[in-house]
This record gives sequence, C-alpha cells and structure tokens, in this order.
Amino acid sequence: MLAQIGALALGAWFGARTLARPIQRLGDAATRLAENLESPPLPLDGTLEARQAAEAFNRMQQRIRRQLEERNRFLAAVSHDLRTPLTRMQLRAERIDDAELKAQLRHDMGEMASMLDATLQTLRDHAQSEVPVRLNVTALVHSLVDDMAEVGQPVSVSGEAGQVMARPVALRRCLANLLENAVRYGGRARAVLSNSDRGVRIEIEDDGPGIPEAMLEQVFEPFYRLESSRNRATGGVGLGLSIAREVARQHGGDLTLRNRPEGGLSACLLLPQAVEV
Repeated sequence: MLAQIGALALGAWFGARTLARPIQRLGDAATRLAENLESPPLPLDGTLEARQAAEAFNRMQQRIRRQLEERNRFLAAVSHDLRTPLTRMQLRAERIDDAELKAQLRHDMGEMASMLDATLQTLRDHAQSEVPVRLNVTALVHSLVDDMAEVGQPVSVSGEAGQVMARPVALRRCLANLLENAVRYGGRARAVLSNSDRGVRIEIEDDGPGIPEAMLEQVFEPFYRLESSRNRATGGVGLGLSIAREVARQHGGDLTLRNRPEGGLSACLLLPQAVEV
C-alpha cells in the first residue's frame, strides 16, 4: 500500500514538473526579452500546446521588434526633415538688424539643432545590436576615469566591484553620461564601486547644489532640464539621465538619484552581478 502511494506521489510530482516546464520556459524567455529584444526565439518543440505557446511568444517578440524599429525610423525621418526648415530659419535670422533679437534666435535655433543631433545619435545607438558579454566593472570605470583625467577633468575612482553581463558600448555610454553630468553640474565626479546583496553598485558623487527632492524623478524624463541648466553651453539637451536609466533597466538593474546629506548629488547604478562559472 505504501509503495503504491509512493509511486502515485512520484508520478504526480513528475507530471507536475512536466506540465510546469513549458510555463517556466515562457517565464525565462519573457525575462530575457525584457532585458534584450534581440534574444533568440523559443524553440518549437515539446507538446502541441507548448509549441503553440512558443510560436505565439515568438510572433509577439517579432511584432514588438518591428514596432520599435518603425518608431525609430519615423523619429529619425522627422528629426532629419526638420533640419531643412531649421537651416532656412538660421539663414533668415542673420538678416535681422536687432542684435538682441538675433542673439535670442541664434540661441533657440542652436538649442533645437542640439536636440535633433542628440535624438539622431540616440536612435543610432538603439539601432546597434550588441551581444552581452562578461565585463569587469572596475576596469571599465577606471578606463573612463583615466580618459577624463587626461584632459584635466576632476574625476576619481575608489573601491572594487564584481563582473556583470552587459553590452559594452551601452554600459560605457551610461557611465560616461553620469560622470560627465557630475563634472558639469557638480564640479567634480567621484566613482565609488562596491558589491551588495542586490548586485554591483556604482555610485557617482559630486559636490554640486543637488536637485530639489520633488524633481529627482522628473530629471529622468527625456529633454527635461532644470532651470539652472538651460545654458546650452553647459546644460546639454536633457537626454543623459534618461539614456543612462534606460541602459540600466535594459541590463536588469536601475539608476536612482539622491541628495547627499553632506551636500552634492549621488547617482546610484545597480546592476545584477554575473554568475560565477
């Protein structure tokens, strides 16, 4: 009797595992898709229901990819086409006799041109397909800091961090944006590396005035800038933080900002640590 019950329990356990395996595979595929739209499609094998679910998932992935590609092409076309009327406006502005008005128009049109350039560059970056590789975060940050220090920028790095699975160009741009923002708005950049139970932690600190608490999330919106950063020569176009957070989340991590009690701003980048092999 006990043997029969044991056999039935074992059979039930095995059956449940078999039924749950396709669901687990779909869950794993959804996680990979959230991190990388170029992840490989699901294999069409297993039971009829499992094959149908995998086929539907693959079609969904293809549709998402096509829609994003079409959106990017549309935005690139609009940004490119806006250059022609903008150039005409710049030429016509030069004929204006009022020096103050001419200077204002130059500033506004220069700002528009910078935003178009930044939009096109962002779309080009999105179009690049990068395969995630195992990266030494400590070496990457040291490389960026050394490059900036060579041209006289006040940057430093301390601590060590583990390795991550990441797209090299995208992560490098994310970190470069954070370091450049710290120097631009806070006078200097200090990168502090560490590991935590949540993964690899990279904090970029500055000595600037910080950001009003109510705006710590708003500054992540594309093209959003604080009033104090409206000078085009020093303020950028408002895409740096938006791009940095998007890259962080594409890698399964996140980017947050906080005002330091001793003054200045801290940008905290958290990334999942690569599994040891």
